[in-house]
Amino acid sequence: MTYHENCPFCHPHRDPHQHIIFENNTCYYLQHDKEQDVLEGSGVIVPKAHHKDAFHLTAEEWNHTYELLQKAKEYVDKRFSPDGYTLGWNVGEASNQTIPHCHLHIIPRYNDEPHAGKGIRHWLKQPDNKRETLK
Repeated sequence: MTYHENCPFCHPHRDPHQHIIFENNTCYYLQHDKEQDVLEGSGVIVPKAHHKDAFHLTAEEWNHTYELLQKAKEYVDKRFSPDGYTLGWNVGEASNQTIPHCHLHIIPRYNDEPHAGKGIRHWLKQPDNKRETLK
């Protein structure tokens, strides 16, 4: 059995905690009750076709991802009123990609959260994360 036969993004209906909020011809915008419950309103945009990472998306899937990104922002803004967003793709184990099906994280950010102000640049600027060969 290949991974994509059990992939939670290839088969979003199998998980009762995962909800398809929007979809178009090639992509879903999903929210999960248990996996994305720390920052309310978090979700992911995933292609319906199984691609291991964003480097394998078609031009049509990129366009449809953009379409759902705009729709997701409007939805999250109205429902949760975040103060900002962190958007991101993880590619490979080194970046903490835990599901090998590409997905764009849509993470609403709030001024009153403990890690407010600590986005992607925060961990990029941490001296203790510098590789030994570059020190």
